[in-house]
Amino acid sequence: MSSRRRSNNNSRFTQDEISDLVLKLQSLLPNSFSRCTTTVTSSSKILEEACNYIRKLHNEVDDLSEKLSQVLPSVDSNNIDLIHTLLSLLQQ
Repeated sequence: MSSRRRSNNNSRFTQDEISDLVLKLQSLLPNSFSRCTTTVTSSSKILEEACNYIRKLHNEVDDLSEKLSQVLPSVDSNNIDLIHTLLSLLQQ
């Protein structure tokens, strides 16, 4: 974090702290969402890309859930326990 201290109110962040957090957020985005690694990107653009990435992940989860719900009825009872175990591992 920044060497600057937070202001009197602990809930407020300094501009340097916000900039540091936005850069950390950008580092978590995959390259396809964080295209501008060599140029300075505005905080608003990084936040927009993060929101788009989260929406993309939500859509992927929805799609996978739909596919799973279609496959589960055709799975025999011996494999259901295995599937539940795998799903619980993925959620950890």
